[in-house]
Amino acid sequence: MTRPTLPEIEQAAAAQGLLLRLQVRQILAITTVRVVVARQRPGQAPLLLGELKGWALPLRDGLQLDTMRVQGPHTQGVGALIWAATFAWALETTPCRSARLLAIRDNDLQHRRLVRYFRRLGFTAIREVGAAAADLPLRLVWGGAGLLMRGDCDEGLARSWRRCGDRLDDSQAAQ
Repeated sequence: MTRPTLPEIEQAAAAQGLLLRLQVRQILAITTVRVVVARQRPGQAPLLLGELKGWALPLRDGLQLDTMRVQGPHTQGVGALIWAATFAWALETTPCRSARLLAIRDNDLQHRRLVRYFRRLGFTAIREVGAAAADLPLRLVWGGAGLLMRGDCDEGLARSWRRCGDRLDDSQAAQ
């Protein structure tokens, strides 16, 4: 299977009646990214269904993912589109080939869900970020304690794109 491009992922979103947009800003050597999926509404502003925020440094392992949120009804497949677009953007426009994120530890049940979710995308554990003095910089960057994880952008794109394909197949079968 060939790697999908960002325009192909945007077309897949459009086929589901969704808008997929990236907001990218360059600040010195840091590139910030916000990936948004919304649903068009006649006569109203689009309804935000999900978003991911992060930044990229010009390094092979420079993609840092911070906030991922999917909200509201009828959001099946939105997360997969966001992940696919994020990884495709990184692979197409940055030197980044791996990403880091923190599976935040707000409570144990939610933390276990996050870790399982990120592992399905191909992320693996690097180390726990806790209360140690050496963890302070990471806690400041990600805003809390949790499990620091790393994932390969190619693998994350392949896994999330498969989930997009499954979602497209389900929606076409329902029509």
